[in-house]
Amino acid sequence: MSGAGTMTGGCLCGAVRFSAAPAKREVGACHCGMCRRWSAGPFLVLDCERSLEIEDATNLGVYRSSEWAERCFCKQCGTPLFYRLVEKDFYAVSAEAFDDRDGYEFKSQIFIDEKPAYYDFANKTATMTGAEVFAAFALPADRQAKE
Repeated sequence: MSGAGTMTGGCLCGAVRFSAAPAKREVGACHCGMCRRWSAGPFLVLDCERSLEIEDATNLGVYRSSEWAERCFCKQCGTPLFYRLVEKDFYAVSAEAFDDRDGYEFKSQIFIDEKPAYYDFANKTATMTGAEVFAAFALPADRQAKE
């Protein structure tokens, strides 16, 4: 699947608007406990690397969820918008926050070892455990425990 091009999106109330250029329209799911608590289920995202641009950050809330990551949301309506790895300047943007959701393909799941037993996706995807995720992003061991 080719690049998705620049896409626009925003929160439920419209107070936060953004644009981003995901490399692909491939959706990934994170099943870690923090993402599930934050988004009330698995956090479904598009990898937007460094391309995210916020139109007006006035209503953007930022929560430093660990030493190495931030979760950003609308301060007005509470919509979870994106997850950011601070040191890598990497953005995982909510798939549902984009205006155009056509052509998505569900491709991967991370923290599969933390997924609760009460749900399963029927799609066949690539999967990674939490340990595999930390190894792939080469996070120091002292920061892994703080996820």
